[in-house]
Amino acid sequence: MASRISIGIVGGAGYTGGELIRLLINHPNADISFIHSRSNAGKPVSSIHQDLVGETPLVFAADLNQDIDVLFLCVGHGEARKFLQENTIAPNVKIIDLSQDFRLLPNHTIDNRTFVYGLPELNKEAIRNATNIANPGCFATAIQLGLLPLAKAGLLAQINTTGITGSTGAGQSLAATSHFSWRANNIGAYKTLTHQHVKEISQSLDQLQPGFGAANEKGKKESDLNFIPWRGDFTRGIFISSQVDCDLSETELYKLYEDFYQDAPFTILSKEPIFLKQAVNNNKCVIQLEKVGSKLVVHSVIDNLLKGASGQAVQNMNLISGLDECAGLRLKANYF
Repeated sequence: MASRISIGIVGGAGYTGGELIRLLINHPNADISFIHSRSNAGKPVSSIHQDLVGETPLVFAADLNQDIDVLFLCVGHGEARKFLQENTIAPNVKIIDLSQDFRLLPNHTIDNRTFVYGLPELNKEAIRNATNIANPGCFATAIQLGLLPLAKAGLLAQINTTGITGSTGAGQSLAATSHFSWRANNIGAYKTLTHQHVKEISQSLDQLQPGFGAANEKGKKESDLNFIPWRGDFTRGIFISSQVDCDLSETELYKLYEDFYQDAPFTILSKEPIFLKQAVNNNKCVIQLEKVGSKLVVHSVIDNLLKGASGQAVQNMNLISGLDECAGLRLKANYF
């Protein structure tokens, strides 16, 4: 493919769309052809994403331009499939979908398009050869990256996971629990044991450790992942702690993780206590292991809007386009 990639974005007014624009206007190989938004057509992009004042002259478009290489779908869950049913996209255009519409088998196809699950640390070679990518969920990314090496070694049984996310994880739609007066100095659990990302996490773990989530006595397959998500009093980032039983020593475990992630430039192992700000505003996942007796706790942190969404989408664009995986993604952590 040519060194310049022509990009189209559908749904550019939300959080993930805004992050994608910020990344792509500074990407060394990307040119944004259009940013589609019916409700904002004709408006400058910087009038919605006001931090981009002076950064780009782009305006929102009402129409689709088919003369592009890659199309990003930054629409709500259920809307991506609907969009592709209602619009004919040229077969040579590669699609990266940030919704959950095509992540789960067997619902990963539409018409003649088959979507590859876009977690590079799991499916890098498949992504390089793909035409359509289903970008992973934010909680799913953080939890999976903490557990994939254990699954590869066949060490997973029951997993108990807690995770806390910032308010941007809920999107821009107004809700009582995204209001400042609810979030400030507050915390709460939601979707206890029923979060939608559990299915895609279990699917990936089963890919590496076949039989994970084995059928019960009634023949029904149930997940061995127990996940409790929390809403946090901050805007962006996810902190995950997953507890499993494991007989390996901490030294053996770090070797296991180092070997698994040796070709993963954005997955970083730390032997020091990790914290959220190490991953905020960049595309990294930072992982720490803690072993107490027979119990292993895997901590992992990501930025929900970058490695958990738009940053990972650009990483996937780089891979399917034959570019350096890290192009446009060398970002500084928001430490201070």
